[in-house]
Amino acid sequence: MAPVAAAMALCWLAFSWPWLSGAVTIPWDAKAHFQPQIQFLAASLARGELPFWTPNVFAGHPQIADPQSMILSPPMLLLALLDSAPSLRAVDVAVLLSVLLGGVGMALLCRDLGWHWAAALVAALAFQLGGSMAWRVQHFGQVLSLAYLPFALFFLRRALVRSSPAHGAAAGLFAAFIALGRDQVGLLSLYLLAGYVAWHWLSSGSAASAIRSSVGPLAAGAVTGLVVAGVPTVLTILLASQSNRPEIDFIGAGRGSLHPALLVTAAVPHLFGAGLRTSGYWGPPSFAWTGTDLFIAQNMGQLYLGAIPLLLLVIGLSRGLLWSREVRFFSLAALVALLYALGWYTPAFRAMYEALPGVALYRRPADATFLLGGLGAILAGYVAHRMFIGTLPPAAPWRRWLEAGAVAAVFILALTFALRLDQVGVAVRPMLEAAAWTGLGGLVLMAAMRLGPARPLLAGAVLVTVLTADLAVNNGPNGATGLPPSELDMLQPDTRNETVAILKRKLAGTASDTRRDRVALVGLGFHWPNASLTHGFDNTLGYNPVRLGLYTAATGAGDTVGLPEQRTFTPLFPSYRSVLADLLGLRFIVTGVPVGEIDRRIEPGDLELIARTADGYVYENPRAMPRVLFAHRAVEGDFDALLKHGNWPAIDLATTVVIEDGMPARDSRPGAARILSYRNTEVVIEADSPDGGWVVLNDTWHSWWFAEVDGLPATPKRANVLFRAVEVPSGRHTVRFVFRPLAGALREILNRM
Repeated sequence: MAPVAAAMALCWLAFSWPWLSGAVTIPWDAKAHFQPQIQFLAASLARGELPFWTPNVFAGHPQIADPQSMILSPPMLLLALLDSAPSLRAVDVAVLLSVLLGGVGMALLCRDLGWHWAAALVAALAFQLGGSMAWRVQHFGQVLSLAYLPFALFFLRRALVRSSPAHGAAAGLFAAFIALGRDQVGLLSLYLLAGYVAWHWLSSGSAASAIRSSVGPLAAGAVTGLVVAGVPTVLTILLASQSNRPEIDFIGAGRGSLHPALLVTAAVPHLFGAGLRTSGYWGPPSFAWTGTDLFIAQNMGQLYLGAIPLLLLVIGLSRGLLWSREVRFFSLAALVALLYALGWYTPAFRAMYEALPGVALYRRPADATFLLGGLGAILAGYVAHRMFIGTLPPAAPWRRWLEAGAVAAVFILALTFALRLDQVGVAVRPMLEAAAWTGLGGLVLMAAMRLGPARPLLAGAVLVTVLTADLAVNNGPNGATGLPPSELDMLQPDTRNETVAILKRKLAGTASDTRRDRVALVGLGFHWPNASLTHGFDNTLGYNPVRLGLYTAATGAGDTVGLPEQRTFTPLFPSYRSVLADLLGLRFIVTGVPVGEIDRRIEPGDLELIARTADGYVYENPRAMPRVLFAHRAVEGDFDALLKHGNWPAIDLATTVVIEDGMPARDSRPGAARILSYRNTEVVIEADSPDGGWVVLNDTWHSWWFAEVDGLPATPKRANVLFRAVEVPSGRHTVRFVFRPLAGALREILNRM
């Protein structure tokens, strides 16, 4: 195994070097979403703070329940513990090392199956450097979910075959790591593992005996998995119920289907220009290929595992090898994954959407291409194994012609698409390049078949070398997976970006024991919205497909605001000149275009332009209110009506708080409140008043926040629609808000029962 691992590491190094060297960095979601999450995690741990809640996006967000926060990802947690300010390159290295680890797991699985070492290398390289693992490496969570799968299969197989509780516990641990990703790839991987167990039972000589012998190992795995992943999964389910997307309807999910035309990328990876900037892409959906009603990024349909694995799969299919007992389960699983990925283009996805728990939580069946690539790698490895051990069935001439014809048909189909959409001029080069790699792959396979019996080391080395070169060229850095780090410098912890420097300076200048002003980053580009997590300032917006539903309804915050037109407003937040903007303490607004092009209600003088940078315009809202207020008067309000109509009562919100229920019958003398300590999961405030009143904290309301007054439990109230308030008696008191997700979740579950 050690020589195989060493060879794999060399191939991985050759493929990964552009990222490892720092010449390019993984862009898009990798940096716009995940990089800042990891940096927040690292900075919080370095300060000795829990990272379970962040004040830095959406005016507060429950990281512990967010499946994309990375705080429960073993590789990213380890990186955060080792590096308090991870750079772009550091995070890339962590991801790529995880990919390498996934390849090691695949090699272990193949070895346990008794396959030839060269076949194990083929499977491992196709797994880690092919398909979605390469083309969608920017989706860290899904990449990591798939990277754990070979280990889970390896230990699960041993647990079932050997009736071993120890191996069952190990399988449960890796299944838990998969579940901690809480993404669609993780869900499908868990279904795959469950299917593998069922297949083991059904394919055994005696199903009853197989079930009995597996009870102990499966119980050990279930207990381990529940201990590691049970609580985070429950927290995520609860967050989903409170979020902007508690469920995705079938049409919403179907819009993320894999278009059947994209299957040709298994042979011609660059046909549609997926590695180019958006303007150069012409596959479905695009400006050139219209009418699909799909909504997926251009790199989500890339299936290329390499010419050699493709040819091995064609041979295996033609000669019946993929129906061999040893791999029949993986073939059937690959077929199911393909049907799932195709989404609404077949009836199968509708049935799975309605029958399988969890599917309705996700919007993109094309995510199954991750699993499809992994299973394709296993099947290609099996055919390579049969070739290297000399048991590849001989093919009659007509079968050889069939195999050649199947490959040729894909190229003919690709040419047909180009002709239909008048893209022949841009399609010729990628088709010729793909044909060259396919031809070279065919020659290498023929040479390996002849050399294998006499010189297996040479045959395997040549095959693996060509496969690595193929994947490095065709699946290496491109516009979807590798951009110059300079384009994303605003996300470096030590950036010298002028806009970031201005915001930090201005925020420091306005900070006080009552103020912690917020910013809004709007229309600055795809990679900007979560920069506040990187640099530790509080943002009213951000980038996340999952947000608290109340906050979205109140403010209009969407998934992202990289483009100016993505900033939408609501009745309660109709403009930056609004009560809610002021209550949020929104002091500085940075826009990529003049703010009037985003906010049509803004009037001259409402905001002050204080800087113009290379990134955009920096405005100041002089009416922004402090983070903490003391309200000596309270009135009752209908929050649903306020959300719907935005008509605030005629009161001074600096001294009066709107409470939904339990309004006290009191109108007392003014008091004061100031912040003593402000941390991620704890805010301590001192209040002093002659008659008592309400301490109002203008942080997002969430039921997992608890309150204490002088160390005794107090009841936090939802205030002013979106914020928190606690009633205090007269005199000087210490109010403590503390985020307790476990206690809050348990209370929520009990209330629902």
